Amino acid sequence: MTLRVLLVEDDPALRSTLRDALAVEGFQVHTAASLSEGRALAAHAAPDLVLLDLGLPDGDGETLLASLRQRGSTPVLLISARHGEQQKIALLDAGADDYLVKPFSVGELLARMRVALRHRGLRLAPAVTRYRSGGLEVDLAAHRVALDDTPVHLTPTEFKLLARLVRSAGQVVTHRQLLADVWGAEFTAHTHYLRLYLGQLRAKLEADPAEPQRLLTEPGVGYRLVEGDAEPAA
Repeated sequence: MTLRVLLVEDDPALRSTLRDALAVEGFQVHTAASLSEGRALAAHAAPDLVLLDLGLPDGDGETLLASLRQRGSTPVLLISARHGEQQKIALLDAGADDYLVKPFSVGELLARMRVALRHRGLRLAPAVTRYRSGGLEVDLAAHRVALDDTPVHLTPTEFKLLARLVRSAGQVVTHRQLLADVWGAEFTAHTHYLRLYLGQLRAKLEADPAEPQRLLTEPGVGYRLVEGDAEPAA
C-alpha cells in the first residue's frame, strides 16, 4: 500500500529535499507551494498525511489546518520556523498532530510521521532502499545504480520507475500503480509510457533486452523486478 503525502511548503529547496526523501521511503508525494494550491490538492488528492508549513505566500497554514479538521481526521504535521510556545499549544489544541520547528532532520520527520500514522491504525514497514541481484546494485538513498560494479546513468524518470519496482522486488506491480506512482494519478491510462521507459531500462540493465532476466513483463497485469537481496533503511 502506497501512502499519499501532501507537502505544503513554499521554500523550493526544502520542498525538493523533503519530496525526494519521502519518495525514497516509498510515499507518493504531492507538493504545493501556496495555501490555495494546498487546499485544492487536499480536496482532490485524498492524502493520508499532510505536512503543512505555516508561513505561506497567500495566507497562514493555520486556515488549511482548520478546514482539514472540519472534513476529517487526516494526520497533519506542522513545520515552521516559529518557536512560540503558546502558538504551538494553540495549534496542537486546534487539531495538529505534531509541530516541528525548522530546521529539523529528515529522520526526526519520518519518526514523527510514523507515530501520527500509527495513531490512525497504520503501521509502516521500513522502506527498502537497497537492492542487489546478479550484479545489479541499486541504492535509492544515494541515487546510485551499478551493474557489475560499473555506474549506470539513468534519467530521473527511469530512476523513479526502477525505484518503484525495487520497493516491490519479487512482486508484480500493476500498470496502473506504476503510472500513478511515477507519473501521477492523471496518467493511469498512458500505458505507452511504461513500454517506452521499461524498454530504456532494459537496454541499460539487461544483457539481452529482448530476453529480459531482471525486468519481467506479467502480460496484461504489469511488471516485476526479480527478487534479490533487499535491505531496509537503517
